[in-house]
This record gives sequence, C-alpha cells and structure tokens, in this order.
Amino acid sequence: MRHFGQLDEGTGHRLFLHQPQPFRRDSDAAQLAVALGATLYSPATRPRLADDVRRQAAHGVVSMVLCLEDAVGDAEVPAAERNLVAQLRTLAAGVSEASGSSAVEDELPLLFVRVRRPEQIADLAARLGGEALALLSGFVVPKFTEESGLPFLEALAELRAASGLPLYAMPVLESPRLAHLESRAETLLGVARLLEKYRELVLAVRLGVTDLCSAYGLRRPPELTAYDVQLVAAVIGDVVNVLGRADGTGHVLTGPVWEYFPVQERKFKPQLRQSPFEEAEPPAGQVRRRLIDHDLDGLIRELELDRANGLLGKTCIHPSHVPAVHAMSVATHEEWSDARDILSEDRAGGGVMRSAYVNKMNEVKPHRAWAQRVMARAAAFGVAREDVSFADLLAACVGA
Repeated sequence: MRHFGQLDEGTGHRLFLHQPQPFRRDSDAAQLAVALGATLYSPATRPRLADDVRRQAAHGVVSMVLCLEDAVGDAEVPAAERNLVAQLRTLAAGVSEASGSSAVEDELPLLFVRVRRPEQIADLAARLGGEALALLSGFVVPKFTEESGLPFLEALAELRAASGLPLYAMPVLESPRLAHLESRAETLLGVARLLEKYRELVLAVRLGVTDLCSAYGLRRPPELTAYDVQLVAAVIGDVVNVLGRADGTGHVLTGPVWEYFPVQERKFKPQLRQSPFEEAEPPAGQVRRRLIDHDLDGLIRELELDRANGLLGKTCIHPSHVPAVHAMSVATHEEWSDARDILSEDRAGGGVMRSAYVNKMNEVKPHRAWAQRVMARAAAFGVAREDVSFADLLAACVGA
C-alpha cells in the first residue's frame, strides 16, 4: 500500500517531485509509525464493517481502528465482539479468494482493534483464527498508564510470540492522572519506563484529548484548536517533552482527534487563508468553500500546530478529515530542499548555510534531527513539486 494510491498516474506525476514510497504490513516499525497518517476510527458495531474497510481503503485510508471501547456502549460489547469477528473473517475470506495473502497489503489498510480489557486480546485472537488475525496490525490500548498498560502489553507479547505475527500496541494517553498537575510527571515517567521495556511492541503513542478535557468538563468549539485550551496544550507539551525526544528514546506521537464535521453556525471568521486556493488548480476554490462549510479549516490549523509541536498523524472520526491530514503530511519542496542540504555528506562536520529558498539559515547540527524527520515523512507521503501547495493536494484528493 502507499499514500495517495487513489490518484491516477497523471495526477500523481503533476503533484509529486518524489512519489510516496510503498510499504507493507510487515515493514519496519519505524516506517509504519510515520506512515499511519489519518487513523480512521470506526465502531465495531457497524453491520457492514468489512465493506466500510474496503471502501475507505479505496479512498486513500491506510490505517483504521475498529473500536470496542468508547465508541461502543457497555451493553453492546458482546454483540460488537461477535460482529468484529464475523466482519474480519469476511474480509479474510475475500482476500483468500481474490489473490492470496499478498492482497492484504494491496487492498486493506493497517487494521487495529481498540480493546477494553487485556483478556480481550487473547480471546479475540482465538475467535478470529489464523487468517483473520493476520489482517490485524495490532491493538489500541485505552487509558494507558504504567499500571494499567502492563497487562495489555504482556498479553500482546504472548500473542505475538505464539502467532509469529508482527502485532503492535498503540497506547492512548488519556488518563485523568495525566491531566492532573500533581500526578502528571510521575505518570509520564512511569509510562516512559513501561514503553521502553516493551519498545519492540509499541508502534506509536496516541493522545486522547477528549478524555483529558472530560476530566474538567471541557470541550473545545470548532473555532478553536486543542492548543487554544491551555490545560490540553500543557499536557501535550509535557508528553512531547518526555516521550517525543529525538535522542533515540522517543516515540512517534500522533495528534488528537478533531471532533467536528457537521455544518454549524460560525462564530468567527474562517481560519483558512484564501490565497493558496486562488493560486492552485481551478477546483481548489470550491474545495476551500467545502472545507469551511464543514468546519475543517480549524482542523487544518490544528494540523499545523500538531507538526510544530512534534506530533505526526492524527486520530480521525470522519472520512472527510482524511484528505486534509494526508495533504498536510506531504513534505513541501522547501522542507525537502532544506532537509537534503542539512543531511548532505559535505555538511557532516556541521556549519551554517543559507537556505536554497533564501529565506532562512540552516544550521546543520541543531537542525539535523528535524531534517531526518522530514525525510522520513517525505518517504511516506512524498515530496510536492515546487509549485504545488497543500491546496492542490487537497483538491486532488477530494476530487478523487
């Protein structure tokens, strides 16, 4: 699979200087973590879940979470488990009939199950059977702390050893202990210890901002980003401080969910500048209007702040969010040009140089970690041509 695979060859050539690189479910964990992109959540109760997965894959989704936790009522859990097992078996049967196991990588996104209890991991694996279990890339662990997360990771380690499958955990940091100032540092350091012990199992760490807000009865409106809610911004900063370091101890951290998709009466002016859309291909003007009508200009602003604060990818609860997340993940020609110069062998000894865009100074040693992250993102999402903006990428994705 690869990002923007839904675009035709001509459109891809027009947009990308370097195309996104393909990856497989069994690719290196570091590559998969960067490539997650917009991770689309879906309740496991959906009666046509297998069809939903295939349809979203055809529209460019490369990672999905099938949720048995907050998206499902307590009384619905047994039925949701039965539906999940049946739907994954249906998918597995379709893959087997189509063209064998290689079709898993070609046709389906990376699939994760969000569980409630550690026991569900082994139970679901037994009920799924080998072929259906092989469709999964892992499990999402909610309300993750050092104490609560340990049994989940132990269960996953046992399943991984027994099955031989490259299954991963994606912990979600959303506990009230993380929100509360007096327990935040202790909680984060405990999480860091546990994640280091089970590093080979951890694909990425997700932020559960909705639960963090609920600890204080808060909910951000669509005109504001998570970073405008000071309590949330403080937690994000501390999480990145402890778990997002570029010294080899850090993890890929994903951005918080954007909750809004319906049309609502706006209180503030749109945050999405008009100029990039005026300069883009003709359909882009209509795309800007559509994004504003669906409150997605706030999402795009939050994506910019996610990246500036060290987060990559995003939890999504609506398919309309996916094109924006992926378009904003593409490495711009300017980013790629700067990163290439910084990582040049000729600059291995350090130093300072003027950017090829003649608008900044690139310091080789301080900017090296940033450049490496840009190149990892460029491999997963591609490098845009010099005259291509995110508006062009959005227009192409929406059109596709």
